[in-house]
Amino acid sequence: MRKLRILIADDHGLVRRGARAILHSRNGWRVVGEAANGREAVEKAIELKPDVAVVDIGMPDMDGIEVTRQIRSAVPNTKVLMLTMHDSDRMVRRALDAGALGYLLKSDLTDSLPKAVKAIAEGKRFLAPKVSEIVLEGFLKKEGEHEQGERGRTRTTPREMEIIRLLAVGKTNKEIAAQLGITVRTAETHRANIMLKLGLHSLAELIHYAMRHGIIPT
Repeated sequence: MRKLRILIADDHGLVRRGARAILHSRNGWRVVGEAANGREAVEKAIELKPDVAVVDIGMPDMDGIEVTRQIRSAVPNTKVLMLTMHDSDRMVRRALDAGALGYLLKSDLTDSLPKAVKAIAEGKRFLAPKVSEIVLEGFLKKEGEHEQGERGRTRTTPREMEIIRLLAVGKTNKEIAAQLGITVRTAETHRANIMLKLGLHSLAELIHYAMRHGIIPT
């Protein structure tokens, strides 16, 4: 395989060191940069233009979902592998919808990281067997659900999902507006539409919804 340039983004130094050691063991592979938060990950990706970015889904400043969107927009040739401890089908689908080609659990790092990086570098999708089972189970469950709440969730846009996550972790409308680059009025409108669409009546219900569907950790 040709020389491969890789960026590692994770807020835990131990994970970055472990991933770097695993990847450096492969001939022709080189870790060209590391990032400890989401904003730095996007900046490094734009600067270094790696072939593959290994991105942790839960980082400060900007989470891995938004990092993936921004990297795929700014550096389309960079393939993204999502690295995470979350094994819910909702999180997997959010990562893939954002543009990630692969989804790897940190528990599978040692065994599967080289295979995952190789696969997505070749433009293939990579889901570890456990993740594939989670996605299939989630799909089958979704197919069998007909409640109004589930129909509403299906219609939720990626931007609305991001706002749900931010609200659920305690962000104000003003903070959401600043983080997403929108006006406070637009953030307020999104919040009202989300509550109406999902049939929610309080922030407590929204937080429960976010935890139930894996948008935030329980």
